[in-house]
Amino acid sequence: MYTYPGAEEPALADVSLELWPGERVALLGSSGSGKSTLLRALAGLVPHFHGGRFAGRVEVAGRDTRRVRPAELAGTVASVFQDPEDQVVLTKAENEVAFGLENLGTPPRRIWPRVGEALAAVDAAHLAGRATRELSGGELQRVCLAAALALEPRLLLLDEPTSQLDPEGAETFLEAVSALGPAVVLSEQRAARALELADRVLYLEGGRLLLDAPVREARAWLAGHRPSFLEPPLEAAPAVPGETVVEVRGAEFAYRAGLPVLMGAEIEVHRGEVVVLEGPNGSGKTTLGKIAAGLLQPERGLVRRTGSAGFLLQDPGRYLVCEHVIQEVALAVGGDRARAARALERVGLGWAAEQHPRDLSSGERERLAVAAVAVAEPDLLVLDEPTRGLDPERKVELARWLFDYAAGGHAVLVVTHDRSFPAHRRVDLGRREALLAA
Repeated sequence: MYTYPGAEEPALADVSLELWPGERVALLGSSGSGKSTLLRALAGLVPHFHGGRFAGRVEVAGRDTRRVRPAELAGTVASVFQDPEDQVVLTKAENEVAFGLENLGTPPRRIWPRVGEALAAVDAAHLAGRATRELSGGELQRVCLAAALALEPRLLLLDEPTSQLDPEGAETFLEAVSALGPAVVLSEQRAARALELADRVLYLEGGRLLLDAPVREARAWLAGHRPSFLEPPLEAAPAVPGETVVEVRGAEFAYRAGLPVLMGAEIEVHRGEVVVLEGPNGSGKTTLGKIAAGLLQPERGLVRRTGSAGFLLQDPGRYLVCEHVIQEVALAVGGDRARAARALERVGLGWAAEQHPRDLSSGERERLAVAAVAVAEPDLLVLDEPTRGLDPERKVELARWLFDYAAGGHAVLVVTHDRSFPAHRRVDLGRREALLAA
């Protein structure tokens, strides 16, 4: 059992389980159910790093986490967190992957071959010499995954490790994980992906373990008790496009000379429609979204925009500047708490109005960030990977709200790798063509 400092309810309550070598365990549950906390407990971070009240016992490879520090478990346990921006410590990708090996005292002659193998395993060998500050969110996530794989741990803990990877990159990574020898615990909101990898499923709710079963039994349980984890994605109703809110033609952009991000990119979004912008990691999706919203100016090309724009960054933690959730949302509307409260209710966070934003789970912070940007009702709403940390039910709720928002005379552009997220139109930046929604 574990309770975070200052919290009234435990984040984990009476959770008991055993993990065996070579097991592939899918960890499912709604946002805020305790999945990340369980992974932190398995890594020894709870309670050593986070503090709080801890009861019970966690043993990893025969070592009691109450008696050994997380650093002493390094190499035995490797973790990949939800936000790669919080995990990277070095400025060069290959050095980041080598960092853990160096700390473990790996002989120098073995470090760089393992770095190369780990980067290749996640299709990131081409990123080896790149500066981490220049990488996209998905590219940075691949580097963090490679750093964990390079350690060859006995227990690999993955907290939504594919949330920012393009579908091909996610498939490559999961194939690499399947070929490994350690026990793997994969917390993932895209249940279909996790169930394909796993041979066992854990389902958490309210900090309690409701299910611990083989995949076949788990599928039947989910179908009867939590069908949203297995249901097909929501389909978009036909749109009635209005005037063009933003038009980008022939955009070119580079963050530094010799490293172009966009070369001739184009997109157009109208009132009344939700458009998804997709493409491989590093193809410039976020950059094009920022250009559409007016946060960046292209070096060449044409941009026409009508009305106001709001932009949601990939990392919701960057929005957290206030002591209370409702204050975060009210910032954009001159402190109007009534308007902020309505925006929180729309994303299912009315109950959290007076909580500190950093006490929320990652998925809850994502929803908070959506509310903080959308409360001002911009003519163009640009959301960059808004489904990170969202459980299937919340993702459907977000999609429905975005359709309603667009139908009210606004334009919505969603930058995402989630091919199940519904839209009126999909624009593939990798192929530079628009695809009609099925």
